Amino acid sequence: MTGDSDLSPARLRHARIAIAGVFCAHGAVTGSFATRIPWIQDHAQLGAGTLGLALAFPALGAALAMPLAGRINHRFGARTALRGLLVLWTLSLILPSLAPNLPVLCLALLVYGATAGMSDVAMNALGVETENRLGRSIMSSLHGMWSVGALLGSAAGTVAAHAGTDARLHHLVAALVLTAVGLVAVQGVLDLRSAEGAEAPPHFALPPKSALLIGAIGFCAVFAEGASLDWSAVYLRDVLHTDAGLAAASTTAFALTMAVARLVGDRVVDRFGAVRTVRAGGVLATLGGLLVVGVRNPAGALAGFGLIGLGIAVVVPLAFAAAGRSGPAPAQAIAGVATITYTSGLIAPSAIGAVADATSLVVSFGLVTVLAFALVVGASVLRPKPVGRSGSGLCGKAGPVADLDEPADIRP
Repeated sequence: MTGDSDLSPARLRHARIAIAGVFCAHGAVTGSFATRIPWIQDHAQLGAGTLGLALAFPALGAALAMPLAGRINHRFGARTALRGLLVLWTLSLILPSLAPNLPVLCLALLVYGATAGMSDVAMNALGVETENRLGRSIMSSLHGMWSVGALLGSAAGTVAAHAGTDARLHHLVAALVLTAVGLVAVQGVLDLRSAEGAEAPPHFALPPKSALLIGAIGFCAVFAEGASLDWSAVYLRDVLHTDAGLAAASTTAFALTMAVARLVGDRVVDRFGAVRTVRAGGVLATLGGLLVVGVRNPAGALAGFGLIGLGIAVVVPLAFAAAGRSGPAPAQAIAGVATITYTSGLIAPSAIGAVADATSLVVSFGLVTVLAFALVVGASVLRPKPVGRSGSGLCGKAGPVADLDEPADIRP
């Protein structure tokens, strides 16, 4: 990609801060939505099964729309594309709480998922490009800023739920504020464009064989993330019979531990290596799942959701890094792994609802616990053959590389 000829250290630091702000705004939308799912469920008069059905529509919307993000980026440039897609995403927060019934909610969540997927792909692509130009790892901390945003959004949602505020008013105000924040942040990101005469990206990039197992690890982590974000509040309300404010606090606990772990994740990986970090995280997430399903009180559930968030926090950034080093086509591998992982997060809520409808929410989170343990078993797939510093990055530029079996050594 070309453009933004000023790549001085000061400009790159400013670009890093700006893209971190974008991640934060994006996460705040998710946090704002997740804490009010019980209100939306009651407003549309849905049971666990029908709510699960509705929550499948973000996955459908994302699957249909995510492949378009690359072409939008190619046509308009990274900054312009991200600006438009981020605004669509922040404003889509208004739609679900307006839905009076299942069909309208499904349509609203279809749009919500489509805008989520496209803006997510655009900001992650620009985050990787910023990382390549800095020459050191920043993806974990960027995802940490997404979690900070989810924490802020869920904290505001917890206050709104505790006060009994109508979610339609809450989400209207939140959408307008986050749109303004996002527009300010986008102004500082790198203004990159495809090279003149460059071929447009394909509509869909299948991951190469070398990235399939990496995608599976990402799938497990993001499934646990999506399930916990969208169903933790419902779990405390329906299984443990807590009030709305305490139920919403479970989402906040989950987002808080994810935010902290991701913000320090780059340092942890540098010291212990990706494989050991993910394996230890899998142990923590498994313990958290066991607390959720085995200790039937609010304190145990809150601690459990917090441990799940802590354990899975850095898996997705490390999956992207491993995919980029897994074969001769790093861009295709990263795109394929991104499709697997983010589709997992959007499928997870509906899958949890379907299992809960057939059995119970306790059994649903038993499934989450099993997938968390899969991180312990499968962490070694994040150990691809190391590549030299002459290896190609996403756009033909040398990117940061490291042997993922050992503590990373990432320098400009």
